[in-house]
Amino acid sequence: MMKYYVVDAFADKLFEGNPAGVCVLDSPLSDKLMQLIAMENNLSETAFAVKEDEGYGLRWFTPGGEIDLCGHATLATGFVIMLFVESDKQEINFQTLGGKLTVQKNADLFEMDFPAYELKRITVTDQMAETIGVRPLEAWMGRDLVCILDTEEAVINASVDGKKAMELDGLLLHLTAKGREYDCVTRSFAPKLNVAEDPVCGSGHCHVAPLWAEKLQKNGLIARQASERGGTLYCTVTGDRVQLSGKAVLYSIAELQLEGENR
Repeated sequence: MMKYYVVDAFADKLFEGNPAGVCVLDSPLSDKLMQLIAMENNLSETAFAVKEDEGYGLRWFTPGGEIDLCGHATLATGFVIMLFVESDKQEINFQTLGGKLTVQKNADLFEMDFPAYELKRITVTDQMAETIGVRPLEAWMGRDLVCILDTEEAVINASVDGKKAMELDGLLLHLTAKGREYDCVTRSFAPKLNVAEDPVCGSGHCHVAPLWAEKLQKNGLIARQASERGGTLYCTVTGDRVQLSGKAVLYSIAELQLEGENR
């Protein structure tokens, strides 16, 4: 048996934010088994953390494959470790495909230090407009494609064609606009990873936060993920790094029955 947690990350209350599966391991599992667990869980990400000499190794799997950076599942993993595994810790270091990441506990917020993606402005195309249902004002490319829309309502009301989104460049598709109550609002789509819409995307804000920091001429942003569940991210852009902070709520603790499986 293996302990398994589900945590709503970037959430002020239960059933908000982005649910992440978290497995804290004594020893690594095979890639195949981690992928099967992620597919069985069918959450946007399942995180697997293994204790190392200095912190933890951390990997993230979507139902469609491994990903190189994930904000909400990192926050969820830090939450689990600091509350249930090493409750004396206020900071956890992770070694990941995205480099060294740190999660710090500050009252009820969990603060993460992430790399900002380098973005290049690209030409807005008819294909983008047909996929989104509205023509973006601007388009930017990092790991993901970021499309800036003219209003918050355009982001909230956008109807993205998932099949057409599969044909666009970039791993994920983010729609973002300047907000009214928040500095920016964003929706994130990941059909290439078998995730139609990500409820709250931390790595997406490593794209959009630097963009809005530059446009609004401010380093500190309060961002809102405008998905159906919704979630709030507190972002600080410093050079080529983005500090993401948010709250988390425990949904469940379970035991995975993996006896006899090839680990």
